[in-house]
Amino acid sequence: MLLAVKIQNGEGRRAKFYENTKMLPILKRQDLIYPELSYKIVGILFDTFKSIGPGYKEKYYQRAVAAALKDGGLSFKEQVAIPLMFKENKIGVNFLDFLIEGKIILELKKGDYFDRAAIEQVNQYLKASGQKLALLAAFTSKGVKLKRIVNVI
Repeated sequence: MLLAVKIQNGEGRRAKFYENTKMLPILKRQDLIYPELSYKIVGILFDTFKSIGPGYKEKYYQRAVAAALKDGGLSFKEQVAIPLMFKENKIGVNFLDFLIEGKIILELKKGDYFDRAAIEQVNQYLKASGQKLALLAAFTSKGVKLKRIVNVI
C-alpha cells in the first residue's frame, strides 16, 4: 500500500513523502460481517479489473476472478446450486456465481449500474442459502462497483 504524507517544510510549503507500508485497514465499525474476508475479496476484484480492464463479457470476468481467488489462497465454489423450497418441495434452483470460504456469496455483473433485479436476485440467494453476506460486484467501464448485501432474516 502506498501512503502519502503531507507535511509543512521549513519554508511553509507542503512536501510529499511516499513510503511503502503494510498497513492493515482500521476497522471503525464493529457490526460488519466478515470484514477481513470481505476486504480481501474486494482487493481481488479491483486487481482483476486492473489486470484485464473494461469491456469484457461477464463470463470472462468470472474466469479471471476464479483464477485470482485461487491465487489468493481462498477456498471457493463456483456455480453453487441452491434449491428453492416451498413447503418441503423443491420448486427451483438458484446458481450462485461464487461461494467463498463457505461464508460469502459473490455475484458478478457487467454494466455501469446495479439494477433492481440484480439486487433482488442476490437477496433471494441469501434467503435460499441462509448465508449472512453477499457481495454484488459490477465490472463497469471505469472500474468495479460494489454493494454489500446483508441477510437480515
